[in-house]
Amino acid sequence: MSVDQLTDAAGEDENTIAQAVTTTAAAAGSYPVAPGYRLNVRSGPGTGYAVVRVLPEGSRVQIICQTSGTRVSGPYGTSSVWDNIGSGQYVSDAYVRTGSDGYVAPRC
Repeated sequence: MSVDQLTDAAGEDENTIAQAVTTTAAAAGSYPVAPGYRLNVRSGPGTGYAVVRVLPEGSRVQIICQTSGTRVSGPYGTSSVWDNIGSGQYVSDAYVRTGSDGYVAPRC
């Protein structure tokens, strides 16, 4: 194998590694909704806010920031943490598998 071939092979490996890291980072930035649940997305951090849409079963969410709100019991415990997943879109953290009982994103 020539030096040029080794350099090309190393470049391909670097690209493959970079793509894997990017894919892993994207997956780590989103969290699954509890299996078997359709999740209400509300206009604010509480059950008194209007439902703006419903996430289908098997959804994943990206959490922009988190804040406190109405205390909710769900498959992942009881929590007053609400996840902001978009402008005017909040879901109860009790239905999102973040791997933590506390905050995993900046506070809103």
